[in-house]
Amino acid sequence: MNDNLYALFQSRFPSDRSQPAIETAGGRTYTYAELENITASYAGFIQLLGVLPGDRVAVQVEKSPEALFLYLACLKAGAIYLPLNSAYMEGEIDFFLGDAEPKIFVHQPKSLAWATALCEKRGIAHQFFLPAEEENLPSGSGSRFWSKNALAAPPMRETAQRNADDLAAILYTSGTTGRSKGAMITHKNLASNAITLHQVWGFQSGDVLLHALPLFHVHGLFVACHTALLNGSKMIFHAKFDAKAIIAALPRATVFMGVPTMYVRLLGESSFTGDSCHSIRLFVSGSAPLLSETFDEFKERTGHTILERYGMTETGMITSNPLVGNRIGGTVGMPLPGVALRVVDEDDKACVSDTIGHLQVKGDNVLPGYWRLPEKNQEEFTTDGYFRTGDVGKIDARGYVSIVGRSKDLVISGGYNVYPKEIELLIDEMSDVAESAVIGLPHPDFGEAVAAVVVRSNASDALNEAVVIAALKGKLAAFKVPKRVFIVDALPRNAMGKVQKNELRKQYASTFSA
Repeated sequence: MNDNLYALFQSRFPSDRSQPAIETAGGRTYTYAELENITASYAGFIQLLGVLPGDRVAVQVEKSPEALFLYLACLKAGAIYLPLNSAYMEGEIDFFLGDAEPKIFVHQPKSLAWATALCEKRGIAHQFFLPAEEENLPSGSGSRFWSKNALAAPPMRETAQRNADDLAAILYTSGTTGRSKGAMITHKNLASNAITLHQVWGFQSGDVLLHALPLFHVHGLFVACHTALLNGSKMIFHAKFDAKAIIAALPRATVFMGVPTMYVRLLGESSFTGDSCHSIRLFVSGSAPLLSETFDEFKERTGHTILERYGMTETGMITSNPLVGNRIGGTVGMPLPGVALRVVDEDDKACVSDTIGHLQVKGDNVLPGYWRLPEKNQEEFTTDGYFRTGDVGKIDARGYVSIVGRSKDLVISGGYNVYPKEIELLIDEMSDVAESAVIGLPHPDFGEAVAAVVVRSNASDALNEAVVIAALKGKLAAFKVPKRVFIVDALPRNAMGKVQKNELRKQYASTFSA
């Protein structure tokens, strides 16, 4: 038996391969036959470049059908897929390439100059770019255009043999120490989660997924695409989320998955009504907490109850509100079948029902560990094999899980994880800065917005909000750059000298309020 995830997908494709697989917002439709053929050619090219099963392929491109085909080709060839946020800057990408040591780096055309320099620095033999379309290519760069080269390669017809515990992907999550960690995701992790979600969310013949999420993220790639591929469904691809465009496309879909920010923006459009989403059977929300006000307003406006779920990069999805039954606002539902979730105290002792504690999870969905960080794996797993999520929550008597906080210093802005230490390290390098604290503040659109509280190292007036923000732009992805910077004389500390970020969050809580 071949445990390769692509083999599982292929076994679920419609018998009539002329059925649509992807439809772009521009009207281009790819059938399942085209998906198979393009994936086979891409996989053949990966093989031709000398990539062996277990080798890494790093990809930082904008969303497109070709980007999905490249992911599927990596699975088919047995390579380990390394998706990178398209907003990451040169310095951020440099670390990932150095740590993962990929054989191939596929990037955006606009990154050609610095990507070439990084590949030379890191000894990466093969470098290509992948635009969504073949127009506006950099002059003389055709030899590095991925699709042109890959489509000319002999197709790989047989899917590479992979075992369940072989790695399928590495996804980097920044750590609280500032160093990013590569979460190793296996074929079993992805297959078990996809099969479970396909079942519990009731995917059925005729379902059409309206896809407006990025493809470098667990939600857009591993949750949305996987469930649709397992169902042999059509996906309507929107490269970016635009509320008006999504509302116009809703009548042709049955399932929509989004982050809370998307639902807030939909509700901000007067044209978004129950009539506009009459064909949708399921709205799913995740990647960040869904405010109760958004949950209630959505139900009142449309008659639909959003299904909120909970997961993370390291585990895939952990819980879900029920497809049939009460979806309770402010909760993330119950543990998925096959997933063990518990709440423990500081000593890893089980808490009684409705008691707040640390969430720990175990199951086939949970990663085996972090890339080249054996010491971190010992910290993150309990002696009986549970993964420490770093989230704080409770499970009520009915079995519903509520997330009440995060023990790890994390900000979730617009569905993207932002780790403050990474930003603090850059701010603290500035000559006029003594120290800094980065926090998340309530934001009506993003859920949380990144803010920095900075202490000057001297009495100079040269350091101000604009200076700090300007220094960070170009070094960090835009979503990590603080939206506000506050200059203060000192940071609040407790008796042990630790910065009290909770006090800062209280002090500046109304910064972004309407």
